[in-house]
Amino acid sequence: MLSLLSSILAIQIVYVSCFTLRMILTLKGEKYTAAAISMLEILIYVMGLNLVLKYVNQPACLVVYAVGYGLGVLVGSWIEEKLALGYVTIKVITNELQSDMAYHLRREGFGVTSWLGWGRDGERLVLEVLARRKNEKYLYACIRNVDSKAFIITLEPKSLHGGFWLKMIRK
Repeated sequence: MLSLLSSILAIQIVYVSCFTLRMILTLKGEKYTAAAISMLEILIYVMGLNLVLKYVNQPACLVVYAVGYGLGVLVGSWIEEKLALGYVTIKVITNELQSDMAYHLRREGFGVTSWLGWGRDGERLVLEVLARRKNEKYLYACIRNVDSKAFIITLEPKSLHGGFWLKMIRK
């Protein structure tokens, strides 16, 4: 029985991890990779479901199937986080109008566009930076190193076209 439960758990974790990755890849426009993963995903799903349906009268099998599903979501999310697919746009708003943050970020290889904006309490320096998701934490550290009080917003662009950023990220 332990072997059966272990098999169900493993199959569910692999299936749901594939499912999670496929969904994320689909949302990021990686349709061919997502399609390839979906073929593997459905094979694993059918094997797991077949195994559970054979022992549907065993409550432990159903519980392990459900636990495997939850763990699969966690594992799939962890894998995607490690892959860090795609890009982020970071908007930085600082009270320091004479800040040399743009210079520091450019020196670290980031493309920066900056302008003056108006906030509730007056003029602000606004910077917009595009980076690969895998560099997001490093970018945050660079920003906080220059201005620990900066207001930072992260967005995920769906598509990119033209400009210095596009040339830089294609390298």
